Amino acid sequence: MTETTTVKFPTHYDVVGSLLRTPALKEALAQFSRGELTATALKVVQRAETQKVVAKEVALGLRSVTDGEFNRNWWHLDFWKHLTGISEHFKESISFAGGGNKLHTAQLVDRVAFNPDHPFFDDYQYTQSLVSAGVRVKQTIPSPTLLFGANWHDVYDDWDNYLSDLAQAYHETILHFYALGNRYLQLDDTNWAYLISELNATEDNPEAHANFESQAKDAVALVNAILKDLPDDLTTTTHICRGNFKSTYVFSGSYDVVAEYLGQLNYDGLFLEYDSQRAGGFGPLDAIWQNNAHKRLILGLVTSKTPELELASSLESRLNEAAQHVPLENLGLSTQCGFASSTVGNLLTQEEEWQKLRHVIAVADQVWS
Repeated sequence: MTETTTVKFPTHYDVVGSLLRTPALKEALAQFSRGELTATALKVVQRAETQKVVAKEVALGLRSVTDGEFNRNWWHLDFWKHLTGISEHFKESISFAGGGNKLHTAQLVDRVAFNPDHPFFDDYQYTQSLVSAGVRVKQTIPSPTLLFGANWHDVYDDWDNYLSDLAQAYHETILHFYALGNRYLQLDDTNWAYLISELNATEDNPEAHANFESQAKDAVALVNAILKDLPDDLTTTTHICRGNFKSTYVFSGSYDVVAEYLGQLNYDGLFLEYDSQRAGGFGPLDAIWQNNAHKRLILGLVTSKTPELELASSLESRLNEAAQHVPLENLGLSTQCGFASSTVGNLLTQEEEWQKLRHVIAVADQVWS
């Protein structure tokens, strides 16, 4: 695909974030957990494997790359436990489909605040050192909306004060990434999928339904407070995830019940899962896009949960169907999620993972060439 002017991010094809951990990295993590490898030695392996995976992403033709989340065990917990005020210990909550794992809820031990020594900053700088001009490093972090269920009342007397501290901590974190050179940051968010599920489940319970509507409004206010007054050349996106562990999921439901709220979020782009009927149809895209020529909706039509490749003709047909709601120029294509929200990863091989990403690029080249 040829871009004749300044590249707009997210591009028409993009990588969501996490990638399957390599055998060398998995072995190093296992040795570290058994006490056979020091943290310093583990970091050496993480750096080496990050270098390899970034080189592969670039060679594949991706204009934005990530470190594959090779420097963390979980997509969300490793970030939170290094924010000031959040414990390293988490409570288990909702189970994935088929069992085998649970979502985790953060536990507060003090007021939440920015940590200038967060290890993600060093990891970002290393990844940034691996790319040349024309390739942008996307930094992924978990959305603070997932912290709504934390034990905030043990630390705060007031909900609004808690949200204010969350917004400030995240805003300062993003600005620090920017100062280090980051120009593309994504907040990964399962909270909207949770709200979809709960809003549908409480249709006949007005009081409970109103509570979840209130949570949706608070989520919009929190995210927009974080994004307020960020530099103009910083691209911010979100990925709406329904759960991703060993090719399983947690939530189902169409975007229609949260579309008006998603449309109020001041992101430059939204990555939307659309790989199965659990996501519903494209009707809600109108309300999500809001006729915003600046915003792109990246449709996750290619699943990261199974190795089979979707028919290119089917993907093109679905993109054209979505273009009845949002101009094709404002759409993009990706996998529905990353490939490894934890070190365990989904049930496919690394080669199958790369075939999926090649397929995304090939179809996008055909559609937007």
